[in-house]
Amino acid sequence: MALTASPTDPQTRLSREQRIALFRTLYAARRIDDREIAGKRQNKVYFQINGVGHEAIGAAGAMVFRPGHDWFFFYYRDRAFAYGLGVTAHDQFLGSVGSKLDPATGGRQMPTHWTSVPLRIWTSSSPTGSQFLQAVGCAEGMMRAEQLGLMSKLDCHPDEVVVATSGDGTVSQGEFWEALNNAVNLKAPVVFLVQDNGYAISTPTEVQYAGANVAALMKGWEAHGLLVIDEVDGCDPIASYEALSRAAEHCRARKGPALVRARTIRPYSHSLSDDETLYKTTAQRAEEAQRDPVVTYAARLVREGDLTENELEQLKAEIQMEIDLAWEQAEQAPPPDSGSYMTHLYSETVDPTSPAFDTEASAPAPDAPQKTMIDLLNLTLKAEMARDERILVFGEDVADATREEILSEVKGKGGVFKTTHGLQKAFGGARVFNTPLAEATIIGRAIGLASRGFKPVAEIQFFDYIWPAMQQLRDELANIRWRSNGAYKAPMVVRVPIGGYLMGGGVYHSQCGEVTFTHIPGLRVVYPSTALDAAGLLRTAIRCDDPVLFLEPKHLYRQTHNKGGEPGPDFMIPFGKARLVREGADLSVITYGSTVHRALQAARQAEAEGISVEIIDLRSLSPYDWEAIQRTVKKTHRVIVAHEDCLSWGYGAEIAARIADECFFHLDAPVRRVGAKDTWVAYHPSLEDEILPQASHFLEAYRSLMKV
Repeated sequence: MALTASPTDPQTRLSREQRIALFRTLYAARRIDDREIAGKRQNKVYFQINGVGHEAIGAAGAMVFRPGHDWFFFYYRDRAFAYGLGVTAHDQFLGSVGSKLDPATGGRQMPTHWTSVPLRIWTSSSPTGSQFLQAVGCAEGMMRAEQLGLMSKLDCHPDEVVVATSGDGTVSQGEFWEALNNAVNLKAPVVFLVQDNGYAISTPTEVQYAGANVAALMKGWEAHGLLVIDEVDGCDPIASYEALSRAAEHCRARKGPALVRARTIRPYSHSLSDDETLYKTTAQRAEEAQRDPVVTYAARLVREGDLTENELEQLKAEIQMEIDLAWEQAEQAPPPDSGSYMTHLYSETVDPTSPAFDTEASAPAPDAPQKTMIDLLNLTLKAEMARDERILVFGEDVADATREEILSEVKGKGGVFKTTHGLQKAFGGARVFNTPLAEATIIGRAIGLASRGFKPVAEIQFFDYIWPAMQQLRDELANIRWRSNGAYKAPMVVRVPIGGYLMGGGVYHSQCGEVTFTHIPGLRVVYPSTALDAAGLLRTAIRCDDPVLFLEPKHLYRQTHNKGGEPGPDFMIPFGKARLVREGADLSVITYGSTVHRALQAARQAEAEGISVEIIDLRSLSPYDWEAIQRTVKKTHRVIVAHEDCLSWGYGAEIAARIADECFFHLDAPVRRVGAKDTWVAYHPSLEDEILPQASHFLEAYRSLMKV
């Protein structure tokens, strides 16, 4: 259509064409929402959550920031933002109907969970606070790439910005505060955009935090580089553009992060599962309607001469035609293929269970100098870091010294168990560094770093303290590849000391709980029992293209019975390959970790009584070696499944159940389990010995099983 001329608006840098483009974006977003709502009522859409009232700030953001250059960590109300960046109506409707052609998720995620590799929109999830830490890690990735001379290799730009958006309710989450703290400390170029519509579903903002204004609480952080922009009219696209431009300029100049609080409205209910009339008065809703950007901004364009009434209606009609056509096409799009739900759980190009990762035959000779598990883990990390410049090692206390200027004067810490000792001195503080004592921070930042092409090897200091990171591990890390339909991935290793037998470890330094993580699809879990296995499995974990939880039994770190020779630089043990520890004929023990040695001790005692015990060390828990389990069951016909963790609902229950299901006719006796008592690990050594499985418990189980 032909547009009439108008004077430049003195209140903004925007041209007339840009001001009209803002309206096109926000109006299209509104009409997409309305069409999707209609589709939900027709049972053609299965869930609907809208961005109504948030269109102006989103349209402005799309005009300020650069798709394919900047990075975007969105939440579900960012429809206009995504549309303005280039996520078309057709693409959005493919998500609405859950088609396999949906470019964001392939029908795996709800609508409005944006994903786009070309636009650099990171895969969105529903726990709306979890993206903040990842956004900080993403920005950190650019900064570390700059320090390490990897900008070109990792496709980074010195002036890029990371945008993380949320509603007002989300910033009550602890991870928001952790992210902001990390961003300020790092001076990371992250724009935190808080779209405050006054409600977290039905809970008003004043319940979320003191003063009902999160930006006001941040003023004290301005002295440390945080730009705080408060009271932005998020229903005014011009005001929103100006505010976001200031934030972008601050971040591009590398002055630090920015926090923008935009006051929006939510004239529709939270979602179609909600009814706002139950908690908003008629007067409140009428007041919100008066700020509706679709109405107020259209009137402004006409009032200020950018469009005539006829031109405005013509533009609306053009947009509506686009929306209608996009919907018609999406309605015909095919659903996901049957059985496709198993694709993209793990990498389809790098298989850590394959022969390519099996170089175990190159193990060092028995007479090679023997080293502890700590020693071989350290040597493996050094070798892999020398091989791959993208590897970063970090966590609480993992560096030799945070203050690098004193490294020449101190020995260096290198972790509470010294596993990472000397790595910082060898590879520098840009690759080996300490983090705050915040487990969600460690994993969230690691995900963000992985998004940029780094290979994080993150350490959680004790398994007992992994739980604050659970959301980042389960709801985020493990399903990134799956929920994005293979578009994104976050390969990384999470190293965690685990278990008891410490004498004095007590409740909070002796925990197991590996079954919690083997239950998570998309996450690989390994648990070595010897120094050599630890080295081979760690190298596989690092070279793997999936997230790996690497559990290190700290009781075995310096034990002499599990020492091994230093292997070569390519020594690897594939995941899902068990180790035959001891041959036997009468019964089999399937175990892993610290209980391997206790099972072996008992087996030697049992041999004197005429009981021949075979011992299988799983080494890898997810995946596990079912073929090895089947072989030993068919050989001995009697089985014990053992682990250090509590007996009830433990990892052994799954193995026992599958043996009963698939090998029942090969059993001469019921499957038995050996595990810890169903309680916490006590501090006093005598109680700990009573609680955790000992060699005597295994011997008793051997004798009992042979009587059946």
